[in-house]
Amino acid sequence: MAMLNRVHLNGLRAVETVARLGSLAAAAAELNVSVSAVSQQISRTEKQLGQALFERTASGLVLTEFGAVFAARLGAGFRELAQAVALADEATQCTLVVSVAPAFASKWLLPRLSRHFTRHPNVLLRIDASVRLADLDHSDIDIAIRLGDGKWPGGRAELLLAQQVFPVCAPAIARKLKSIEDLAQTCAITDERAMINWESWFEAAGVPPVTFLKGARFTDPMLCLESAIAGHGVMLGWQLLTADALADGRLVAPFGIRAQSGLGYWLVTSSAKAESRKVRDFKAWIKEEIEATMAQFGSANAATAPAGGIAVESTVATVYVESEIKLRQAGS
Repeated sequence: MAMLNRVHLNGLRAVETVARLGSLAAAAAELNVSVSAVSQQISRTEKQLGQALFERTASGLVLTEFGAVFAARLGAGFRELAQAVALADEATQCTLVVSVAPAFASKWLLPRLSRHFTRHPNVLLRIDASVRLADLDHSDIDIAIRLGDGKWPGGRAELLLAQQVFPVCAPAIARKLKSIEDLAQTCAITDERAMINWESWFEAAGVPPVTFLKGARFTDPMLCLESAIAGHGVMLGWQLLTADALADGRLVAPFGIRAQSGLGYWLVTSSAKAESRKVRDFKAWIKEEIEATMAQFGSANAATAPAGGIAVESTVATVYVESEIKLRQAGS
């Protein structure tokens, strides 16, 4: 370390910046100094080292053989320094920005956020509620929760929960459903923008699709959910949208049959950025919440299925395992 005392840090910064950007002008702009100042710092550093780092050519500075090796080591060193300084920024930067679809945020995430506040009181959460795909590389968003197959260019995706689909309805309607064929006497509540469909559920149930009575159509899953709770018909729901309504009895899953949709909820971060402590903590917290919700969901689903409901656990389990494997492979 004593050898560093003979070389000025500003000179080393100038060498690394010129080597990385390829020109004096670009380095001067980044360092916010003049071109001549950068040139002088490089010359001074070469004298202090006793080695030429650049060749002066008509087209500009070109790294010497020694300079290329030296600049590579400098680049690695300055990246380590930047990460060390970032630790201080991370300690003082207390806002975690989470991008999530409004339905996920409203119906599942928000009711549970108080537990995150309790566990991490120094972290402020800002929820970016939007269905658009956030640009994780060029925005202030730290982490996104996305629904899909796990394939997003430039994103580091980790499966949070494979999405299962199943019918849900108000208890009064569920009491009339003694068999799947009885669905033909009910109205279907439809989300016109949904990425899921009834066909996959009927396939898991091992029965032909039925033709529903015409029901309400919406362009938002939250409105579909409220319509189902109000007793307007049957909707095709999924775990995190319906878990709380199933747990408190506002909704019933009448047949105990769940089918994998081929989609999942994923935690997505930028592959170009190192994950901060607040992101890692959020991931650990939300995984615990998902586990607790699914335990509650399983109990509620079993408790509310009517005696006349059809059990096809072996079929559902097979579909679940196959889809889970596919989703995890997609994220690997």
